[in-house]
Amino acid sequence: MNVNLGSTDVDSPTAAASGSTVNYRTRNPGEEFGVKLVGSAGDFSFFRVFGMVDTGVFTPWGTRAFFSASSATNDTVFGNVDLPGVPSHKGQINKQQYNAKIYQPIGDNGDFVAISGHYNQNRNNFFGSVALRNDRDVPAGFPQTKDERDYGIARCQINTVATPGVRDTANSCGSTFDERFNPSNTGNIRINSRFTLSDGLVLTIDPSYQYVKANGGGTATGNEGFRDVDPGAGVSLQTGYMSGSPYYGRDLNGDGDILDTVRVLAPSQTQTDRIGVIAGLRYELDDSNTFRVFYSFDRASHRQTGQTGFLKLDGSPIDVFPVNDPLTDVDGHVLQKRDRKSIAMLNMFGGEYRGEFGALTIQVGGAYKMFKRDLTNYCATSSVTGFVECFGTNTDGLEAWLAANPTQTVAGVTFDTQGPQRRVRKYNKFTPNVGLTYDLTDAFSIFANYSKGVQVPGTDNLYNAFYFPANTPSANPAPETTDNFDAGVRYSSSQVQAQVGLWYTIFNDRLASSFDPETERNVYRNLGRVDKYGIDGSISYRPIPEFSIYAFGSYLKSKIKDDVLNGIDGNGDPIYAPTAGKRESGAPVYTFGGRVQGELGPIQLGAQVKRTGPRYVNDQNLPLTVGGVEVYGAKTPAYTLVDLDARVGLEWAGLGDKTYFQFNVSNLFDKLYVGGFDGQLATNSAPFVQIGAPRTFIGSIIVGF
Repeated sequence: MNVNLGSTDVDSPTAAASGSTVNYRTRNPGEEFGVKLVGSAGDFSFFRVFGMVDTGVFTPWGTRAFFSASSATNDTVFGNVDLPGVPSHKGQINKQQYNAKIYQPIGDNGDFVAISGHYNQNRNNFFGSVALRNDRDVPAGFPQTKDERDYGIARCQINTVATPGVRDTANSCGSTFDERFNPSNTGNIRINSRFTLSDGLVLTIDPSYQYVKANGGGTATGNEGFRDVDPGAGVSLQTGYMSGSPYYGRDLNGDGDILDTVRVLAPSQTQTDRIGVIAGLRYELDDSNTFRVFYSFDRASHRQTGQTGFLKLDGSPIDVFPVNDPLTDVDGHVLQKRDRKSIAMLNMFGGEYRGEFGALTIQVGGAYKMFKRDLTNYCATSSVTGFVECFGTNTDGLEAWLAANPTQTVAGVTFDTQGPQRRVRKYNKFTPNVGLTYDLTDAFSIFANYSKGVQVPGTDNLYNAFYFPANTPSANPAPETTDNFDAGVRYSSSQVQAQVGLWYTIFNDRLASSFDPETERNVYRNLGRVDKYGIDGSISYRPIPEFSIYAFGSYLKSKIKDDVLNGIDGNGDPIYAPTAGKRESGAPVYTFGGRVQGELGPIQLGAQVKRTGPRYVNDQNLPLTVGGVEVYGAKTPAYTLVDLDARVGLEWAGLGDKTYFQFNVSNLFDKLYVGGFDGQLATNSAPFVQIGAPRTFIGSIIVGF
């Protein structure tokens, strides 16, 4: 893995504008036969097994491969504590993963062809997401003590008996956040290749295919009857997914009537097929001058739906993927809370020059990125936040709803209600990338980089804009662009490595979002221009091979330039939130920490500490006030986490240097803290945040030969 801060790889196909990338690489198979087995156990009933086999070279041409598999299960960290006299719902995390790679060298100059594969299957409950407020009990509010942090969700023990001729009401089994599932099946196949075409001329081609099947979300109250979409003088009874609820027009619970409401599974489903390729041609003119041209292609087909399914008596899904066997209405139409298809494409061309002139090394490059979003919404959009009315193949129901709701009005402007339609959006941008390093001495060097970035609006943001007519400004969210600068000093010797860097990023049309698990929607905001800047530093010292110490620190400042639009008043005039000069929410003001590691014979010990600074909860940098009462301050408090690890080698027992015990303790002092959250613009609602993970112990035995 390698990480770039401040400047993106010039050939990176990512759509992100922040100027940072994380690249993961799959290890190459070993040339010798080998086996590695790992067994781990820990708190919260954690249990994991992992196995990997390296075949070694098994053909006359040097072919080698590795295969690995793992399985891990544990109880969810929160929501499992039994209540007095009431057993708790038991959330589970269940993961399995498989990886493989075949590596074929070509000649002895580094050329090769490699094929890698990956498959991952998760069956996870949600857990630990609570409202950030101090005036309510968990999970409706944030825990005030560690005892409150260990909350429980009562196991459903309601058996609602369906009674013919009576309007039975749906119970709450399966409706809590902690009872929701977040299942996923993901896989990919990747090919990497390198071919030397002539002296100094090298071609690389890396195609890939990725597949995702996943969903997330909760339940809904399903109606057996019909909905009158024309509640005025007329009557128009229809089936469909309307106003956030499905109407089936048929008996669901087997009591022979269509009077009842029944709780059903209703997650947001996504299936994605994605193909891509990165190709590059590199020419080394001489030892000092290198040229490179490249092309990147990416095409992802996203099918985002919202089928419903039945629940068991305890509220758990019969099938976590209702898309496999969805519920239908009386006429066989599949009911969905969303129904859309998107094709996201990227074509990118670019080039780069690298020159080495004694102590000076320069790099100049650029890429022309062409983004295309082909969007089809099969539902009618009924609100600016993206709520939709879906009828599937029930065209009569759709026409009846549109006839009863022909127009929408925003800020005194009336326009036609937007029914199912297709829209295509294109975003083209040239993004330069330049950098230099200069060696002041053998140990000291300075560096500087500049890059421009672009991030196109996300899928949810684009579909929210379907509420407005296609040819209006509100229907066309602007892409986020950045100018990224960083510069610093590096020092490297046999014992010390250190770096201090300054960075500055200018965002235009800054896109920010926060997820609301209650509505299961991303809420987007455009913050206009935002300047972010800071300093990062790190130093490591290894006086002897058996001992090392490392320290790091960073300071972040952000400044929103203008007040941000926050709604429209009754007269149609804009309302602005006082954000000018304020920090963007969700990011810590500072972080710092360090690690110490030492070896004494077969024992390795390590300890690390990290201090995370305060984070503003909203972009106005004001306390949260709900109903006129302050429920939380303007910032989350800073916190410090300490982790320990130890390894005991078993070579002394005749088991070789690849067999050892590993012990890890995270959050040693069991600190209660606010974990991750997205931030928001509003000051009158509490965002959802993760409770920070408690102290956790994991022990492993690793056997290799």
